[in-house]
Amino acid sequence: MLTEIPILSLLIWVPLIGGFLVLFGPGDKQLVWSQRISFVISILIILLSGWLVYLFDGSSGQMELVEFARWIPSLNINYSLGVDGIAVPLIVLTCFINLLVVIAAIGSIKFRRAQYFSAALVLTGLMNGVFVAQDAILFYVFWEAILIPMFLMIGVWGGPNRIYATIKFFLFTFFGSIFMLVALIYMGSVIGSFNIADMQQMPLSMLEQTIIFTAFVAAFAVKIPMVPVHTWLPDAHVEAPTGGSVILAAIMLKMGGYGFLRFALPVTPDAASEYAWLLILFSLIAIAYIGFVALAQEDMKKLIAYSSIAHMGFVTLGIFIIFNLSSLDASSMALQGAMIQMISHGLISGAMFFSIGVLYDRVHSRNISDYGGVINSMPIFGALMMLFVLANAGLPGTSGFIGEFFVILSSFQADWRIALVAGTTLVLGAAYSLWLYKRVIFGKPLNDSIERLEDLNMREKFILFSLAALIIALGIYPQPLIEIMQPSLETLLQLTDTKIAELNIEGAR
Repeated sequence: MLTEIPILSLLIWVPLIGGFLVLFGPGDKQLVWSQRISFVISILIILLSGWLVYLFDGSSGQMELVEFARWIPSLNINYSLGVDGIAVPLIVLTCFINLLVVIAAIGSIKFRRAQYFSAALVLTGLMNGVFVAQDAILFYVFWEAILIPMFLMIGVWGGPNRIYATIKFFLFTFFGSIFMLVALIYMGSVIGSFNIADMQQMPLSMLEQTIIFTAFVAAFAVKIPMVPVHTWLPDAHVEAPTGGSVILAAIMLKMGGYGFLRFALPVTPDAASEYAWLLILFSLIAIAYIGFVALAQEDMKKLIAYSSIAHMGFVTLGIFIIFNLSSLDASSMALQGAMIQMISHGLISGAMFFSIGVLYDRVHSRNISDYGGVINSMPIFGALMMLFVLANAGLPGTSGFIGEFFVILSSFQADWRIALVAGTTLVLGAAYSLWLYKRVIFGKPLNDSIERLEDLNMREKFILFSLAALIIALGIYPQPLIEIMQPSLETLLQLTDTKIAELNIEGAR
């Protein structure tokens, strides 16, 4: 559907332009200017995302609100935008998290605040660009450009080992994406178009699919991140400022899952089917093994970082288990579970990192051993963190349960052994989450400073209560989210099944 309202361009360019505006405050008033402008722009972005949901129909399962302009005509590269039910929830999540990050930064960032606000807003615009781009080269530009503000966010405002963490983060993600670029250039040169929809319809031999699928896995597996290319994430989380950790966990990891849904499944479905067992294996390793690794951590941020790897394993499991299922309903449930898990993990991981940020701002330590008895001086914080910990463990009634339950249930229809291993997260997740909570919140205060901690201020209450409300709302009533994404997921499944069937028919001939 064409529209005269450039809502998608606004979601990209308002935060991008706003990110540069905050840098040019008048003299000694730059700090006040940057805070106010950043807050106003973040509110505007939220309103734009709400407008997007209002305009979005979604019943057709096709791209809507399409925008198109010639960019590089000689190479047939275009400024092409559009959204479906897969992209819309991720855009709304991105805009919401941006607002919370900006609010949190007002009190926690102590130097170069204008530059920090700028990096956060630019990141938001670029991430929105990833989710709306319908030209492969435009998608790649947004995908790679995200590395710059995140590199600066960790490198400038990070911890003592921030340089090591930023270089490791950049090298891992950039190196994987190079293979994706080569694959996109090859497909674009063959069909004479870089339109993603044309690539999804492109006939490819099994050899071509295998090579291209491998390139996609190299890019998207690093971003999620999947085992064994996950080692950059704990280092990045530990050294990143609170806002950087929140953006990284809540949004940037989801770009890998989105890439699998947008490229790997519809473009190379036969190769995805052939090697689904390997991706399922890596997903199960992430779910089970990384859970034990999380249990051994003494740094709160590192524990939640490993927890994120384990929970994102459900996303890739839900995506690739569809090739082991015989019914459309079961496959649809698996993809629903993967999508819900992405949104839910964005809320829960964001809440957990914000909670750790609250403690770090007061105690200036991430070590679990430095805490104990926080509930005595911070009862409101203790109650909210209990909710987030239980959601992280997959408690029914919270959003953390819905996605994992859908994936486990669909996996059971494929192979009960896969479901059994996936189900271990319900035990391991409860183990490391409650163990963290017990050591930090309960017990006897280890020093006098813990007894004198102040409970949440109004800014922190707004952030954590907002996340708590959404976690409970999605856990109790996920139907609105399912209704938005269901037609697009069914279209994706039909496209995937059709291409597999066509390739098998050609092989038989």
